[in-house]
Amino acid sequence: MPDDDKREPEDDFLAMLREMLSNQSGIDPQQLASAAGLPNDPELIAQLMRQLQSALQNSSDGINWDLALQHARSRTAIDMVPITEEQRESLDAAFGVAALWLSEATSISELTATPKLLTRTEWAEATTPVWVQLAEPVASSIADALTGILNEQAPEEMAGMIPGASKLMRNVGGTLFAMQLGQVVGQLAAEVVSGGDIGIPLLDAAATPEIQAAVIPQNLAEFGAGLDIDQEQVQLYLAVRELAHARLFRHAKWLRLQFMTSITKSAQGIGIDTSRLEELAADFDPSNPDDLRQAMVSGSLIRPKSEQQLEALNRLETTLALVEGWVDVVTAQATSRLPKSDAIAETVRRRRAAGGPAESAFATLVGLELRPRRLREAAAMWQAVTDAVGAEKRDDLWSHPDLVPTSADIDDPQALIARLTAGTPELDDIDRAIEDLLGDNSSNRPREGGDDPPPV
Repeated sequence: MPDDDKREPEDDFLAMLREMLSNQSGIDPQQLASAAGLPNDPELIAQLMRQLQSALQNSSDGINWDLALQHARSRTAIDMVPITEEQRESLDAAFGVAALWLSEATSISELTATPKLLTRTEWAEATTPVWVQLAEPVASSIADALTGILNEQAPEEMAGMIPGASKLMRNVGGTLFAMQLGQVVGQLAAEVVSGGDIGIPLLDAAATPEIQAAVIPQNLAEFGAGLDIDQEQVQLYLAVRELAHARLFRHAKWLRLQFMTSITKSAQGIGIDTSRLEELAADFDPSNPDDLRQAMVSGSLIRPKSEQQLEALNRLETTLALVEGWVDVVTAQATSRLPKSDAIAETVRRRRAAGGPAESAFATLVGLELRPRRLREAAAMWQAVTDAVGAEKRDDLWSHPDLVPTSADIDDPQALIARLTAGTPELDDIDRAIEDLLGDNSSNRPREGGDDPPPV
């Protein structure tokens, strides 16, 4: 029997893909990289082709997320500057003063680990696991959509190819997505100045307990270079801000879990516009990949958010605004000694509101907006609460998720203050009977009329 007769349909599909990736079919690797939203870098393009060829040999059905970290490392290595001894001494001193100032502004306790100074590559390594957690649901949705189109649209004579083709498409598509994510993380590593700069808890204390707070000296220096302000003041302000963010998440241990759960649930509801994907597949011209590239980088392949997703994102945005607003107020109080603290604070707020190119790329790639629209309103609410009840009662609101202010409280801070200043209401007979039944200090509480409790 001829060898060709022994070939499985999946082998034919695999051979076709290999031919495409070997540039024998007229597909330019540079154009393929452009379609994937990756830069025109010869070394990067060569790496992309190697990874896609490797994906064809991969028998598993999952995404190799190690590619994201590898690509982030290669991206950050391009213009990374090592940390100097002078920077270490200067920032260590800044963190020492910042810790003292912050303890005067909040009752939340200090960190148990010394703040770290990270290079851009080290930041990417420390935060990539969280980025993967955020991106994985979207990547899975895209892979499912591609597989669904193959199953629905393939002619009957190609039915035998579908099982193997689906797995290969998932592997190839997953490779492209992982490399895109690595590109975004690598870009972000050049934009952020600290661990809490994005707002979401990127430093996972469970995975890296030695990194509770961190700054990137290279980026911090570039941030300060654009201001007509003494670098020492900039370092002190940003050190206080990073410590405030890290202390809050260490104190309210439930907060990080709530954040990540909300983000993941929202992402799991993301759907892909299969009709748009079918149009792109039908009209795709290998010599002109601009339409495909634009669809991938603009987020147009992602369906409009459902009502449930919008509700989840509103809750997430409220939580993010509450965190950022609290950090703003506490940082302002702790840095009141700095002559230029207000100017630095306004620069930080404008920078957060505008975001950077990489942050925008992440929003389109994953469908998650990282900038809270209600940051100023949330900060005004926290300031009003601080003025009314003091820092300790303000910080007590983070002790349990049921106590944290809501979106309605941001709208009407005075209603929240009224609840906080109302005091403990006098118990009526029914409430007192319930309290006695539950044994809540009932044996030590004076009885009605002022008589001491009878001796035991």
